[in-house]
Amino acid sequence: MGLLSILRKLKSAPDQEVRILLLGLDNAGKTTLLKQLASEDISHITPTQGFNIKSVQSQGFKLNVWDIGGQRKIRPYWRNYFENTDVLIYVIDSTDRKRFEETGQELAELLDEEKLSGVPVLIFANKQDLLTAAPASEIAEGLNLHTIRDRIWQIQSCSALTGEGVQDGMNWVCKNVNAKKK
Repeated sequence: MGLLSILRKLKSAPDQEVRILLLGLDNAGKTTLLKQLASEDISHITPTQGFNIKSVQSQGFKLNVWDIGGQRKIRPYWRNYFENTDVLIYVIDSTDRKRFEETGQELAELLDEEKLSGVPVLIFANKQDLLTAAPASEIAEGLNLHTIRDRIWQIQSCSALTGEGVQDGMNWVCKNVNAKKK
């Protein structure tokens, strides 16, 4: 599991650098997800005030995952990270129904950004390990994801805490980065 297995799957394209932008509202679980991908300790995570980046180099691949803070005051700065993004991963707290409208608006604005035009999008419906989590299908319907026509997209149920569903999402990322790069 994690970044090394992703890198092995990308082996067919040596020296490929992949830039992944990890966005979502505050408390969605972005940093936990990033640390889970990097096989790091997730027991002490604090809100991201700026950004975190994890880079792994292996067998000629470099995977850069940019985790940008999701607090309202930081969101206007997201656009500074759009350039050369290969895949957008958008994380949603599936238990925070009161903020589904807000997260939907943020995602819609991201999808309208010219610098992210055509960039594949993976939406992680996070915190599925909690009983109050809305299923990914309900979130997809509520956010009208079926209306996205200008790019490939996927919604994936996951729990950044337990790791469940994370690898499935990253497998989708690998498959679609390769498709985009060809």
